[in-house]
Amino acid sequence: MVNQKYILLYALILTFVVFNIGIFMGYMLESSRIGEINKLYLEAEMELLDQRIQKDALEIIDFDCDAMVEENIKFADKIYEEALLIQRYEDANKINKDVIFQHKRYDLLRTLFWINSMRIKEKCNSNYHNIVYFYKYNNPSIEQESKQRFFSNLLSQIKEKFGNEIMLIPIAGDNDISSINLLLGKYDIKELPVILIDEEFLIYDLEKREDIEKYLV
Repeated sequence: MVNQKYILLYALILTFVVFNIGIFMGYMLESSRIGEINKLYLEAEMELLDQRIQKDALEIIDFDCDAMVEENIKFADKIYEEALLIQRYEDANKINKDVIFQHKRYDLLRTLFWINSMRIKEKCNSNYHNIVYFYKYNNPSIEQESKQRFFSNLLSQIKEKFGNEIMLIPIAGDNDISSINLLLGKYDIKELPVILIDEEFLIYDLEKREDIEKYLV
């Protein structure tokens, strides 16, 4: 009888210890992810400033076009990789007001990059393609979420295939940012998700990769 009491007490203590270790490890993992997200957003502040300076410089200084296009391609690739990483972190953490606020900074950065990319393309007569993917960030419906996963997968395949020939720019279209709202209005975008190619072609529905590729030849 005494042994059974000790066994039960030992089991309770062990359960308590394991439970608390689990909570602690979960907290540490979530803190680590949030820390990584915050680090990326702090880097985005510098990148946003860099893009602002580039935007102003393009209006008053003549740069070497090859150098401008090369830097633009590097930045586009960086934005694309960061978008994938941030999506993984955000999927693993609860979306709250602070995360939404930080995400808006990235939306602004990507929007400014898109504007610069248009300017460079026009100034240098470049032949790369701007592909802007506007998606619903806040509370997408099940249908929208499924559609957005499909769009994202196809766009990832397109990026892998065409590489530096395209600037793939994902932007949340429902974060109530005035500049983005104005651009949505300019291109007569009324629903999300949607893919805008070269500031000319809008794609709301697709079935296969070729539905995008036909605009890139």
